Amino acid sequence: MKVLPDDGLSLAAEFPDAHLEQWQRLVAGVLRKSGREVSDTAAEEALSTALEDGLRTRPLYTADDPAPDAGLPGFAPFVRGGRPEGNTTGGWDVRQQHTAPGAVLADLENGVTSLWLVLGDGGMPVASLGKVLDGVHLDLAPVVLDAGHEVDSAARELLRLYAERGVAPEAARGNLGADPLGHAARTGLSGDFAPVAELARLCAEEYPGLRALTVDALPYHEAGGSAAQELGCSMATAVAYLRELTEAGLPVELACAQLEFRYAATADQFLTAAKLRAARRLWARVTEVCGAPAGQVQHAVTSPVMMARRDPWVNMLRTTVATLAAGVGGADAVTVLPFDHSIGLPDAFARRIARNTSTILIEESHLSRVIDPAGGSWYVERLTDELAHAGWEFFQEIERTGGQAAGLRSGRIGGHLADTWEARSARLAERREPVTGVSEFPDLAERAVEREPAPAPRSGGLPRVRRDESFERLRARSDAHLAATGARPRVYLAALGPAAAHTARLGFAANLFQAGGIEPVTQGAFADSGATEACLCSSDVVYGEQAAPVARELRDAGASHVFLAGRPGDHPGVDTYVFAGCDAVAVLSAALDRMGVS
Repeated sequence: MKVLPDDGLSLAAEFPDAHLEQWQRLVAGVLRKSGREVSDTAAEEALSTALEDGLRTRPLYTADDPAPDAGLPGFAPFVRGGRPEGNTTGGWDVRQQHTAPGAVLADLENGVTSLWLVLGDGGMPVASLGKVLDGVHLDLAPVVLDAGHEVDSAARELLRLYAERGVAPEAARGNLGADPLGHAARTGLSGDFAPVAELARLCAEEYPGLRALTVDALPYHEAGGSAAQELGCSMATAVAYLRELTEAGLPVELACAQLEFRYAATADQFLTAAKLRAARRLWARVTEVCGAPAGQVQHAVTSPVMMARRDPWVNMLRTTVATLAAGVGGADAVTVLPFDHSIGLPDAFARRIARNTSTILIEESHLSRVIDPAGGSWYVERLTDELAHAGWEFFQEIERTGGQAAGLRSGRIGGHLADTWEARSARLAERREPVTGVSEFPDLAERAVEREPAPAPRSGGLPRVRRDESFERLRARSDAHLAATGARPRVYLAALGPAAAHTARLGFAANLFQAGGIEPVTQGAFADSGATEACLCSSDVVYGEQAAPVARELRDAGASHVFLAGRPGDHPGVDTYVFAGCDAVAVLSAALDRMGVS
């Protein structure tokens, strides 16, 4: 080994090696100072975070954390990407969704590289496809269809346009979007697979750049499913399609090549990156067993579940993190939903921001210049492995009980998703999963963003949930009260003691009540506040001296209900305690009920 000369830059050579046991002892010492008695070995567990699917995120990962070999980019098990070069040659495909005509050319002229067109129910008429694509160079811009039960007529119309405009079959790119099980999940309606099999055969024989089927996992994500459930449903759906296609006479390798997978990308960047990596590993295992090992083509869409209707500008930050996660995870195509997606049809500014999110990450942040940015991270590699096992377990459960179609018909899959969402809803209600601008730091004075109504999405099957829904219902009640009376419901915040004692809990209480559309009043006397309820705000020490007499004074002044910002205790005159981790939705809903806000 060559010995380099000493240049005075020894890089910590004078420090002894650090060991995991040393770190655990230091952490345990800090926890003991905060009142938590834990052993050295339990210190790490005390700082871990529970995720869905029984997974836990630990505070520290090392080279000793086991994870299987991820292989090389472009080779089985494809964890590190479906192509050896990844997205380094030009970034990922910037794919924009359109449910209404009018913005297609503007998007293509300003950075979008493919089109996702929603046709039929929830979108544009199939007959309008030619007009929607007027001026589009179909040999340059890939088109992905999403036509629900009208997939056959939409696909035939697109193929007719290719022929009419002189696009050679080998130059056509995109996806015809057939997804009968995804449509069944959305609407509860099953369809005939024969036309889908015929489209797949046609693509395999005449249109090498077109795929016929999409395995869309968004219906399960939007119904409240976890990352593992999204993976399991996608694998069960893909296996069902492989069975149908091979029974229709398509060789298994050509059948595999007809599928494209669609997943949600959320603001949990590590979980999203791990999910996309795990999805490729699971599909590699499925195709290996089928005798035709293949990579997975992935389309990532920023999560509709995480999009808020209040303070929608924050959605720009959420979609930016989600897009970064999709890029790190190796998605082949990414759709950034505009920040006003949950309000109605996006305006030009929202579409521009959505386009530029990918452009900045690709062109200015150089995210696509690294083939596998997450590769080698002990945390991501371990999370990928754990998530792959959890997703495979759910996939196997679906298969044991008859497959994806049977699981949808029986309601078993919907039941699993509902259970997951119920548990998550509790965390949202308790603000353990905060939603900025909604459950945390709401702005009651903000002017609502208005947009033209979007086409009603397909419905009738699995529900569509949103993280903001419980708090949105509370805010809607407050808005209606404001419209009817000219004022919002109010609560009086009584600050006790010096500012150092009450400031923290005063801010906490104001934030909490505003999340339910209740305006906090901090100035003047209770009798002049216009409120019927009051909340005491101070330190535990001050509460011991002043809570009971002040509560009594508030009662005498007309307060019908008295809150205290702090952990439950023995304070006469206090009706309800509000604190970090309390069921905020239940507390706020009960307050609105008492205030007569319907």
